Amino acid sequence: MGKVEYLAVLAACVLVTLPLELAGARVYRQPKRLARALLPVAVVFLVWDALAIAGEVWTYAPEFVTGIRAPFSLPLEEILFFVVIPICGVLTYEAVQLALTGLRRRGKQAVRR
Repeated sequence: MGKVEYLAVLAACVLVTLPLELAGARVYRQPKRLARALLPVAVVFLVWDALAIAGEVWTYAPEFVTGIRAPFSLPLEEILFFVVIPICGVLTYEAVQLALTGLRRRGKQAVRR
């Protein structure tokens, strides 16, 4: 797979968690809320990455990235990582909360009977 491997893993993460949105997680339907949750953390870690790259603390193996770079030599895949993975995490969290709420409701209804 080589240069698209990183992108393929990110795409797989989106595809695996997308059904959670369709099941009612409602993460993509609230873009402002999602942005407030993701952007501060993404900015911190992207700055951290940019500083580490500039200081030659780490690099990215060219055989595993597309070569598309954003400012400060950040690979496209790294920027997408800090967007995709948190979205998948938020989707999972919201889906679990939804499931737990449903279970609690069923439990309360069973007690009333």
